[in-house]
Amino acid sequence: NFGAFFNGWLVRQERFLEQLVQALRSQDEEEIERRGDLIQEVLSHYDQYSAEKFKAAREQVLLFYSPPWLTSFEKAQLWVGGFKPFILFKILTNSVTEFTPEQEQAIERVKCETRKEERELTQASAAIQESLAALPLLNLVRRCGRAVDSEELGLESAVRKLKEDMLRALESADKLRGSTVRKLLQTLSPVQTVKFLAASAEFQLAVRKWGLQKDQERAAT
Repeated sequence: NFGAFFNGWLVRQERFLEQLVQALRSQDEEEIERRGDLIQEVLSHYDQYSAEKFKAAREQVLLFYSPPWLTSFEKAQLWVGGFKPFILFKILTNSVTEFTPEQEQAIERVKCETRKEERELTQASAAIQESLAALPLLNLVRRCGRAVDSEELGLESAVRKLKEDMLRALESADKLRGSTVRKLLQTLSPVQTVKFLAASAEFQLAVRKWGLQKDQERAAT
């Protein structure tokens, strides 16, 4: 179900990208600044994705660590069920070239905060991966008859705890992704915001297109 939602969401993402690019083509900063409605629509579009993801992850959190609706290339870029927040700073510096000294200082503060939280979540995710790797071994021991049942071995309780930890990590990572975007947008002018949102959408869709192409080539060989 989420896969179907995601595909539809990407179609709407392409439409929003077209509108953002069209707004930038006007070369009229006042006109762009009046397009606050477009910015809000794009942000609501991302909010919808987050809400649907949160709802689906509570039902099947394991899927979001290797989503079947993503291409192999997209999966290779995953960090705790989504994009790595630090990529936002690369997209920003590649799309917006002129910052005031105050903006540069604010962005640097956000960058330091994001790097710290990202590092902590990476460590937590590594611990989860270790727990995940141990589950097949526990199951093997049970099958070899060294435990009466999975409850005695603690397999079921281990799986339940692992899912809880994975969901907690995913929610924390999504919260960091969202807070990083919001903090960056607070420092940008309307024109800079449109440039950043357009570049972010363009990057995501390009990664998607590249992944689909590579998967098709692999299937053809």
